[in-house]
Amino acid sequence: MAVPYLQVEGLTKSFGDLVLFEHISFGLNEGQRLGLIAKNGMGKSTLLSIIAGIEGYDEGNIVFRNNLRVGYLEQTPHYSPESTVLEACLDEEGEITKLIRDYEICLETPGNPGLDDLYARMDHANAWDYERKIKQILSKLKIFDYHQRIGELSGGQLKRVALANLLIKEPDLIILDEPTNHLDLDMTEWLEEYLQRSTLSLLLVTHDRYFLDRVCTDIMELDNRQVYLYHGNYAYYLEKRQERIEAKNQEIARANNLYRTELDWMRRMPQARGHKARYREEAFYELEKVAKQRVVDNHVKLDVKASYIGNKIFEASHVYKSFGDLKILSDFSYTFARYEKLGIIGNNGTGKSTFIKMIMGLEPIDNGTIDVGETVRFGYYSQEGIQFDDQMKVIDVVQERAEVIHLSDGRQFTASQFLQYFLFSPEKQHSYVYKLSGGEKRRLYLCTVLMTNPNFLILDEPTNDLDIVTLQILEDYLLKFKGCVMVISHDRYFMDKVVDHIFVFNGQGDIRDFPGNYSDYREWKEMKERHERSQQKPVKTKPVQTSKPTEKTKLTYNERREFERLEQEIAQLEEEKIQLESDLSSGTLSVSEVTDKSKRYSELLDELDAKSMRWLELSEYA
Repeated sequence: MAVPYLQVEGLTKSFGDLVLFEHISFGLNEGQRLGLIAKNGMGKSTLLSIIAGIEGYDEGNIVFRNNLRVGYLEQTPHYSPESTVLEACLDEEGEITKLIRDYEICLETPGNPGLDDLYARMDHANAWDYERKIKQILSKLKIFDYHQRIGELSGGQLKRVALANLLIKEPDLIILDEPTNHLDLDMTEWLEEYLQRSTLSLLLVTHDRYFLDRVCTDIMELDNRQVYLYHGNYAYYLEKRQERIEAKNQEIARANNLYRTELDWMRRMPQARGHKARYREEAFYELEKVAKQRVVDNHVKLDVKASYIGNKIFEASHVYKSFGDLKILSDFSYTFARYEKLGIIGNNGTGKSTFIKMIMGLEPIDNGTIDVGETVRFGYYSQEGIQFDDQMKVIDVVQERAEVIHLSDGRQFTASQFLQYFLFSPEKQHSYVYKLSGGEKRRLYLCTVLMTNPNFLILDEPTNDLDIVTLQILEDYLLKFKGCVMVISHDRYFMDKVVDHIFVFNGQGDIRDFPGNYSDYREWKEMKERHERSQQKPVKTKPVQTSKPTEKTKLTYNERREFERLEQEIAQLEEEKIQLESDLSSGTLSVSEVTDKSKRYSELLDELDAKSMRWLELSEYA
C-alpha cells in the first residue's frame, strides 16, 4: 500500500485581486514523482514555495507525514557570497557539520592549533565519511574547488552547489523548482539518471520535457486556478490533456446552445415567478458560468512574414578567437546557407555565446574574416534579456516597437493580437510590467524580438524560464519561420524539433558539425563510446610479490595531513589560474607581461595535474 507523504487540502493563494489557485487538493505518496506544469504567472513557483514552508497561503491545509525529511531547491539559490563551496554544503546545524567546519578552519589557520584533538574527534564521530560524501557529490557535479567563494561562481556552478547541498542531506521528499536551468547537457543528463535510479519522492517544476518524460510518474497541470492530475509521464499527459480540452470545448459549445434558449426565456418570463421558474432561473445562472468560459483553441497558427533574405547569409573564413590560452575558435571556416536552422551545444565555458556575438559583430575576432550579407536582419534573444521600464504597461512596451505585425498571407496582426497569441490576455496586456513574473517578462522579451520581422534569428538559451506552452508556440513559430535560425539551448526536446544540424563545441576551439538533431548526436556518441570501450583490451600483469600484500584501507596520519594540504594548494592554484586567464584576456598587458604570464600558465597547468593526480590517489583511502 502506498504511504502518503504529503496531503494538500483546499489550498487557496491570492495576491490582492489576482487569485493564483483556489481550493486545490492533491496528494503525493512514497516513491511518487510528480511534475507540475502550468503557464508562466499561474503560480507554479509560489505553490512549491508554499509547500516548502517559505511562503504563506490564504486557506487550506498542508500535512506531511510525521518525521518526513523535506529538501527544497529554489529556482535561484541564495548563499552568502563570502561563504566557500564547502561551507555552503555545511550550512545545516549539527554536531558533525560543526566539527567539519572547525576542522576546515583549523587547517586554514597558521600553525593549525588544536589539529590533533580535532583529528581524534573527527575519527570518533566518523566525520570523514560525511566529508568524503560531500566531496564525492560535488566532484560528480564537476565542482572541484571546495574553497572557492560563492560570489565567484557562475549561475550554473551555483545551481550545482545547491543541488549537491540538497542531495547530501538525503531527504525523503525533494521539491525542485527548475532544477535544469543553467545546467549544461551533461549535468542535466547526470541528474536525470541519478533521479531515475533513486527511490526519492519528487515534486518538481521544469520546462525540460525529456526530463519530465523520463523522471516523472505523474503529471499535475495547474490551469484556470484548478489542478488536473494525470497518472503517467509527459507523453501520456499530452494525450490525455488534449482529450480533456476537447471534452471541455464540447461542454462549452453545448452550454452556449442551451444558453441562447434559456436567455430568451429569461427575457420573456413574467415577473411573478413560481417555484419551477425560480429553479430554472438558478439553473440559468449556473449554465451562464459554463457558457462564458473560454474555448481553448490549439489550432491558431502564426505565420509571420520575415524580411527578404538573399542567398548570401554569412561566410566565416579562417577565424581565430581566444582569451589567453582559452581557445574559442581555431582556423574556423563556414558558409551559412539560406533558411538553415542550426543548433549549438557544448559545456558551459566553451565559447558558444561568444561565437554568436562574433557573428553579429558584438565581439571582435582575433584573425580571419566574417562577412555578413547585406540583406541579413538579425533578431537577437540574449541570455541577459532586456531591461523594461517597470512602470510601463505590457501593451505599450510592444507598441513602442511596432503597431502591427505583417503575416506572410498579407494579413496583419495588431500588437494586442500578437501578445494574445503569446498568452497575454487582454487584462494582462494592460497590466504593468512590474507585476509580471520572471517567466512572463522573458515571454514579453521574446515578443519584442520576434515582432520586428527579422530574417535571421539568433536565440541564446531561449528556453530558460519559459513555460512549456510558450515553448510549444515558439517551436511552431520557428518551424514555419521563413528565414535562418541559430539557437543555443540545453533543452533537448526543443533542439530535436527545431534544428537541422548542430555544432558541438568541445572546448579549445574544437567545433564539430553533426548532421542531425540532438538525439541523433547523442545516439551516435553513445555508440562511439561503446565501440571504443570494446576495443580496449585488458592488460595482463604478472604478480611481483610472492607473499600476500597487506591491503591498504586507511590513510596514515602523515598521508591525511598531505591530503588536506593538497586540497588547499589545489584551491590556491585554481585561484591563480582564474586570475591568469583574466589577465591574459584583459588586452592591457605588454608583450613581455603576456610572455611571462603565458609561461607561468603552462607551468601552473602541469603543477595542477600532478597535485590533482596525487589527491585522487589519496582520496581512494580518505
